Order: sequence, then structure tokens, then C-alpha cells
Amino acid sequence: MQISNITFDEINVGDSTTYTRLITNQEVEAFAAISGDHNPLHLDPDYAATTPFGECIAHGMLTGALISAAIAMQLPGPGSVYLNQSLQFKAPVFLGDTLTVTLTVIDKHGKRPWVTLQCQVENQDGKAVAKGEAQVAAPTTQETVTVIPPPALQLIEAASLSGEG
Repeated sequence: MQISNITFDEINVGDSTTYTRLITNQEVEAFAAISGDHNPLHLDPDYAATTPFGECIAHGMLTGALISAAIAMQLPGPGSVYLNQSLQFKAPVFLGDTLTVTLTVIDKHGKRPWVTLQCQVENQDGKAVAKGEAQVAAPTTQETVTVIPPPALQLIEAASLSGEG
């Protein structure tokens, strides 16, 4: 698959894009493994049942990572450099939620190729789960790149590794 970026000169205030992703237990487990955040609220259904949420929820920064993906893959796309992100978590993300990130250009810097993006993340019911702003250095030259698929991940239960399973 190939994708193209949108250069700073091509970007206009008001431009927007959406990026959608289903959040499953596999995404949450992979994020926990990669980030090192093993909070039982995200991984242990018995523990999570005792919390106000009543079940496991996704990591807040997994939601933030979807914003990063939308920036890197769509607006502005390849060559973008993340400079700053503010983020408020408005509601929990449950396993099985489908999240849609909406990025909207709200400002262009006068002297540097920087854009400010309004970031809104909603679940499948249209409920806001996160919102904020990102500042991004947009690419100044047009390019089309081949997307290299990430390596396949295989999650192995910890009990299997210790010989208990």
C-alpha cells in the first residue's frame, strides 16, 4: 500500500480527516506489553469488575496512539513530526469499542511549517472519549511512500513462559 502526505502549503485551516479503529483485548494486551503499563484495570477482568468501570478498559494513551496514527498516516501524513499534544480523557474506552479520531486543522504557524490540529476521539455511539490539540511540523515536500506492514505480534501468556500453563 502507498500513501501520500499533504504538504504545509497544501494544508488549509478547516481541513479534516478521520481514522477509525476497533479496540480489542489484543490491542490492549499488545499496548501493555509494549508500554510496560500492566495496570490490572486494563488486563485483569476480575480486578476490573471491582472498579467503578465494572470491566477492563483500554489505556488512555492507546487512545492517544490512535491520534498519532491519524497524524502519521493521513494529516499531514508521512514526514510529519509530532511537536506537542494536549489530551483530556472524557470517558472510558471499553473492549469492543470502535473509536473514530477526527483531526481538524485550526491554525497554521506564520513562520514555520507547523499546524495545530484539534483532536476529537469518539466511540461508536458518538460519545467523546478524548479531546485535545496537537502541534505538528508538516512536511514541506510532497512524497508518496510505501507503507511497510509492522511485524506480526504473537502474545504469549506469562503462565506459558513460566511452565505453569
